Amino acid sequence: MNFRAPAILLAARPHGETAVIARVLTEEHGLVAGYVAGGRGRQLRPVVIPGNVVEVDLRARSDSQLPFARLELVQSRGPWLAEPLPAAAIGWVTALTATALPERNAYPNLYSALTALLDAICHAPSARGWLRALVGYEALLLRELGYGGGPPPAEAGLEPLLEILAAQGPLLERYLLADRRGDVMAARTMLRERLAKMAG
Repeated sequence: MNFRAPAILLAARPHGETAVIARVLTEEHGLVAGYVAGGRGRQLRPVVIPGNVVEVDLRARSDSQLPFARLELVQSRGPWLAEPLPAAAIGWVTALTATALPERNAYPNLYSALTALLDAICHAPSARGWLRALVGYEALLLRELGYGGGPPPAEAGLEPLLEILAAQGPLLERYLLADRRGDVMAARTMLRERLAKMAG
């Protein structure tokens, strides 16, 4: 697997002293993992932030080997990580996508939807501007992976959207996150708690 393409960085796990294993979502190749040398160094630390858009150059000697990845920053989500609600939303959708998707299967609809959702989270004046897109993205993920998921919610106020968000949680946990390492749902719980404060 050798290619160069735009990608959304979903996760970066420390590996060895200075490297990371990055998981990125591309439109054509789906979710792929790559070894990023120096990923925890001063130069690349601002690049390997979940939610960032990067240009990834992936090179592997064989299909069984973890590819080497070079990342160039295209668009940073870093400035929004200081804001509690956007940070929680970005953390949740990237962790969900990185955990739920199988590797090397293209999901162009999910790639487009996640790109639009991250843009909305970063540019809407408040969570009211992106919550419908987040609920719709969760439902799309369930549908794309074959577990139903309702149609995108109609124009709705904050309270109905929070109810849909609550109802989708058990489906995501049961079908997409069962037997997965790490408590990915903790990121969703944090997001829901922050949204509830806004509603209250």
